[in-house]
Amino acid sequence: MQTTAATPAASKLLQPKAAFVLVATLVVAFLAASSAPSPLYALYRETWHFSAFTLTLVFGSYAFALLAALLVFGALSDHVGRRAVVLAALALEIDALVLFRGADTVGWLIAARVLQGVATGMATSVLSATLLDLHPTRGALFNGLAPMVGMALGALGAGALVQFAPRPLHLVYEVLLVVFLVQAVFALRLPETAVRRPGAWHSLVPRAHVPPAARALLMRVLPLNTAGWALGGFYLSLGPTLARLITGRDTPLIGGALIAALVLAGAVAIYVVRQRAPRQVLRGSALLLGIGLAITLAGVQFRAVLPFFGGTLIAGLGFGAGFNAAVRTLVPTARPDERAGLMSTFFVLSYLAFSVPSLLAGLAVGTVGLHAAALGYGGLLIALCATAWIATRERC
Repeated sequence: MQTTAATPAASKLLQPKAAFVLVATLVVAFLAASSAPSPLYALYRETWHFSAFTLTLVFGSYAFALLAALLVFGALSDHVGRRAVVLAALALEIDALVLFRGADTVGWLIAARVLQGVATGMATSVLSATLLDLHPTRGALFNGLAPMVGMALGALGAGALVQFAPRPLHLVYEVLLVVFLVQAVFALRLPETAVRRPGAWHSLVPRAHVPPAARALLMRVLPLNTAGWALGGFYLSLGPTLARLITGRDTPLIGGALIAALVLAGAVAIYVVRQRAPRQVLRGSALLLGIGLAITLAGVQFRAVLPFFGGTLIAGLGFGAGFNAAVRTLVPTARPDERAGLMSTFFVLSYLAFSVPSLLAGLAVGTVGLHAAALGYGGLLIALCATAWIATRERC
């Protein structure tokens, strides 16, 4: 018997445990690549002399491209299989990294970010669904844990390479290229975990796909999820610049450390609360996020490093715990063939919160300055946390 290139012989496929590890590392790699440019933004601004709004536009172009990819390709793997979509996302990510490495203008940087957004959007829903296919319990945990670890590694790693290694605008992307090329080779051996069904072309029509059983729950977790991702979007776009303002140190690693403080605290929280009742976690995380934001804003107001980073850690705990509880609340409401579509919609809403507020913050910086814009932005998120705390009083 013969096999096609798209369907490797069964003896060459990865075993379920190895496949789970590979898919988890793919999530880490995609999110690491997404946060890697953040510590470089200051260098790009100094080299090409663009504004804070242009900076958030570069970041926003990634987020909006990711949103479009989620809407168009979010449910595709339910029809054509998981492996084909994973390989397509890897090919696009590799192309994006090549563009990053050669970028010499803002236009090329935006083009690279857009292509990376499409790749990450395709990967986000299919990898989330694959983790759940391979192991529903651990999949739910790693769907929250792996992105946080990935963003931390990308920000810290890029910051360190920019500060201590040569060719700061190129080496980061060369390292990531090697990682993705190696992963692509192993991804060819991923076992197929989805039963293919007709309707692939129809699935490409952009639409929200939320199973009826999940709709009420989604509305209850949305305020908290929005607050957490809006904070993350601000940190990944303007956070490094704000960290340089607060600390008075002009070093790329400071910006990477700030992002890592937020997302690594989130990863710790995800692991700690993974077996606790989601409703209890949702209420507690709303309080943590709000308190952390208040302390962070005190650090911004008085330009004090300790409360600035300490509040970020507390806010990160609330962000991670709330994100994990939201996923664990929603996943049981979807059938296996609805998982990719539901996770796609959930991430669409998450990345809308990730991108739109940060773009508005970039506009505000040009009008009132970074210090005042950060205080106003944080105040609005605290109000959203209060709304989230009230919303989670209802049964989830």
